[in-house]
Amino acid sequence: VRVENRIVCVRGRGVLGITRVEKHGSTLKEFTVTEMPASPAIRRTRFWPRPRFWNVAFRTAHIAVSAALFGGHVFDAPAQRLLAWLYAAIFTGGVLAVIEAYPSVSWCYEVRGLCVLTKLALLCCIPWLWEYRVAILVVVIVIASVGSHIPRRFRHFSVVHGRELRD
Repeated sequence: VRVENRIVCVRGRGVLGITRVEKHGSTLKEFTVTEMPASPAIRRTRFWPRPRFWNVAFRTAHIAVSAALFGGHVFDAPAQRLLAWLYAAIFTGGVLAVIEAYPSVSWCYEVRGLCVLTKLALLCCIPWLWEYRVAILVVVIVIASVGSHIPRRFRHFSVVHGRELRD
């Protein structure tokens, strides 16, 4: 008989459980020995009602608004017509940042969060750097594309902890 004790955190409930795993030959039995409130040192998660729905809704809106913004700048549409799209891109991006950061603040100092915050900062600079707006938008698109497709170990790398943070 091989016995292992593991500590597990039930996501979103703030409960810490100690799970006892016993292996009898090829049979694996797992049961919870005890449950207790999670310590403050444990990475906490908060509950967001219908997170998947809101994430998909705002991500879709953000992609559509950003596409209109980029196209308008590339085809040199008048500034007064583009400012509304710029503000909508900043707003939807900000809401997405809140949705991502709310469950765990560690998102803000992981590479994925830093990419989003950098993109938002660049978008906010456009009204003052109007002559460079297309170049800034290209940089934003490159950050978005690279940041979304790099391996998990890099996206979830914490610049504070110096390692990947796993959920």
